[in-house]
Amino acid sequence: MGCLFKILRWVVGLFLGSTILVVVLYKFMPVVFTPLMFIRGVENITDGKSPFWHHTWVSLDKMSRYMPVAVIASEDQRFMSHHGFDFKAIEEAAQYNKKHQLADGSHTKVRGASTITQQTAKNVFLWPGSSVASRWVRKGFESYFTVLIELIWGKERIMEVYLNSIEMGDGIYGVQAVAEQNFDCDASDLTRSQCALVAATLPNPRVYSSKSPSNYMYRRQRAIQMQMKYIPLFEP
Repeated sequence: MGCLFKILRWVVGLFLGSTILVVVLYKFMPVVFTPLMFIRGVENITDGKSPFWHHTWVSLDKMSRYMPVAVIASEDQRFMSHHGFDFKAIEEAAQYNKKHQLADGSHTKVRGASTITQQTAKNVFLWPGSSVASRWVRKGFESYFTVLIELIWGKERIMEVYLNSIEMGDGIYGVQAVAEQNFDCDASDLTRSQCALVAATLPNPRVYSSKSPSNYMYRRQRAIQMQMKYIPLFEP
């Protein structure tokens, strides 16, 4: 029993030490590759395609100043005031989902409450999960990394990593890649309306396109632009 406890202690210590080290390194180093990029590459191979992705790291000051505002307006309006978890949004989502729950336990509509910090933790350090058990395990790790990056990175770095790592289209990761692929410009040249359109795709960027937007996407774009009026510019 004592030996088992020592092994467990070493495993926990190794996990904590290695993860904290990686988070500290990523405070200063560009995140050039994520687990999701690898998974999408494997999916391409299994579909008989060549793996591909478009991703170029750019610093926050090389992005359009409207891009952080657009994603805050769309994804997490209390980003600057919470510490990784938006408990008000969690409560609102729980009430909404309970209201739309059917008798068999399924939902007609589901609302999430993940913050930009949580999404960044998931994008950079974790994997997408399909099974219930996998999702719960991932949520536990996601919470752990959310606390770490809030403590070690701070809001500016979290936003920088988020906008460089998030999936913004099929094989497109980050704001520079989406600017080049969908708007034929650099991230710094994206207009306010283009930033809102990119943010409008984020619930499902492999279904919704900022290059060939539907009428639904234009409605989301207009709604995000309205909300952007109330979000201060995010200056690095």
